[in-house]
Amino acid sequence: MEPIIPPALRPGDTIAIIPTARAISAAELRDGIALAESWGLNVRLGAGVGRKQFQQAGTDGERAADLQAAILDPDVKAIWCARGGYGTIRIMDELDLAPLRQHPKWLIGFSDVTVLHNALTALGVASLHGQMPFAIGAKSEETREGLRTVLSGKGEWRIAHGEWNEAPFTNDHSHIERLGQCEGILTGGNLSILYSLRGTRYDIDPRGRILFLEDLDELRYHADRMVQNLKYSGWFKDLAGLIIGGMSDMRDKDPDDPFGMEVEDMIAEVTAPYDYPVCYGFPAGHIPDNRPLVMGAKAKLSVTADGTTLSFEGIGAPGPSAT
Repeated sequence: MEPIIPPALRPGDTIAIIPTARAISAAELRDGIALAESWGLNVRLGAGVGRKQFQQAGTDGERAADLQAAILDPDVKAIWCARGGYGTIRIMDELDLAPLRQHPKWLIGFSDVTVLHNALTALGVASLHGQMPFAIGAKSEETREGLRTVLSGKGEWRIAHGEWNEAPFTNDHSHIERLGQCEGILTGGNLSILYSLRGTRYDIDPRGRILFLEDLDELRYHADRMVQNLKYSGWFKDLAGLIIGGMSDMRDKDPDDPFGMEVEDMIAEVTAPYDYPVCYGFPAGHIPDNRPLVMGAKAKLSVTADGTTLSFEGIGAPGPSAT
């Protein structure tokens, strides 16, 4: 099945900001709103912005209805998930994503939004693993410009070694990178979310694909438990390639009794029997330089002695003019 790439956005198009998980105020979205407007887009805030039901932006039903309305609204050309946290998985059974096959539109977000990326990849519709409007002002200029580039449909999106600010992401694991080139559908996302979906209908089959993994603020032995689950499930056996993004703020329960392995070392251990390309320290995830990744689309990965390049072709021809 050839992936469906949503059309590019034109000036005057409407982008809806929808909270699918944690509560958020309009004030916390100020930077994201200003950025979208600077691109010439009209911003529509979902009904859940400013709504709070304990930690969440409303009940499960309310959050699902908010996202469904944006999916079905012909005036909404893209959907920007407001923030991550936790809660998107709770609304999946109340959503119908199928209309996006007939009327595709970009859905943008990462972390907790991984469950939506997985569901859309299974549906054959590409989506954008990228920074949410919350806290986007604190991210790199390349983070923001990358979103604009993909959403405006430049035809190709490429992330190459040397094009990102390496200072915050010095790769201490270069000795375990594995060189090579491959092509495949990009899939994956947040390790914890992927682990939570194992054995459900929202689980994924990464065989023959390029798998991307990132995570934040996990105990190292918890991360190893997740990696071992994926190993025993055969996830690492038949990949086309593997990209490890930010594994940020990983920690030990007791610093005086460390687990003794970083997540990158865990990954290197379980992928050692295989020969597909593997790269570490890629600029995507819970890091200041969070470049957009086109999930569910065909990608090319090249890991060489000079660095890593990930590229996508055929990204988003412009849609009809806004009316």
